[in-house]
Amino acid sequence: ITAAADAWARGAAALPKPWQPQNPVLPVEGMRNVLITSALPYVNNVPHLGNIIGCVLSADTFARYCRLRNWNTLYVCGTDEYGTATETKAVEEGLTPQEICDKYHAIHADVYRWFNISFNYFGRTTTLYQTTIAQDIFQRLLARGFLLQDTVEQLQCEGCQRFLADRFVEGTCPFCSYEEARGDQCDKCGKLINAVELKNPQCKLCRGVPVVKPTQHLFLDLPKLEEQLESWLEQSWATGDWTANARYITRSWIRDGLKPRCITRDLKWGTPVPLDGFRDKVFYVWFDAPIGYLSITANYTDQWERWWKNPQQ
Repeated sequence: ITAAADAWARGAAALPKPWQPQNPVLPVEGMRNVLITSALPYVNNVPHLGNIIGCVLSADTFARYCRLRNWNTLYVCGTDEYGTATETKAVEEGLTPQEICDKYHAIHADVYRWFNISFNYFGRTTTLYQTTIAQDIFQRLLARGFLLQDTVEQLQCEGCQRFLADRFVEGTCPFCSYEEARGDQCDKCGKLINAVELKNPQCKLCRGVPVVKPTQHLFLDLPKLEEQLESWLEQSWATGDWTANARYITRSWIRDGLKPRCITRDLKWGTPVPLDGFRDKVFYVWFDAPIGYLSITANYTDQWERWWKNPQQ
């Protein structure tokens, strides 16, 4: 209180001058450098107040606070554009997936501009940098033995002549009996699902009943990381500021034991898998989308690694 009163008495002239970062904003030696990202909004709809309040507004408030503190701050975000949700929206509107992405990216950008959200850069995931960085991470995982190949039983719609990945199939959740569960997870109980586990599955495009057929896919070998992850979590739980919900969900995954997680899909719209035998597939959006934070920063500045690979600053 005494310090605040003293600063007030000295007046505005005594305050430090506002920091004017260079353009593009890059880490500066000796300063507090802060990188802020908002959860990437999905591109297949018009954003509403819930979307903005849920992630964009809180991050914007923090970014403004950091700038007022004269911290060197970069705030990036962008639309998440790959995956089955884009394909299904394209079918609904009679457009190509790229046209859907272009249409809704512009709408998102306009809405956030209207709300005066203070992004340094608002990008998107359908870029060359996204492909380059995602494929590079994939090749590193492959070289280090963190990927598995396996045959998967998958639902195929004979009417549409396609495998039904994720949102292309709906049915009854095998765990909680929710009748509108998707082919990758149940939005009611939150459990991860393999599409073939759904009861009464239906193709979302034609409402036909799919059949089970085998197909080859690549998996992230999560069990290899389990011991290392548990050690990190114990330290992070002790020193970090986790919400009760985040702790509960993470503990349930660890308690049940990590399982290999499929990272490829039989789709056309996505980042191509750069491996012989899988070149007709794309990366699963939950492998691909988090890399969007890196690629969006890379589209903002070609020195993006100074933000993402620079723990000293």
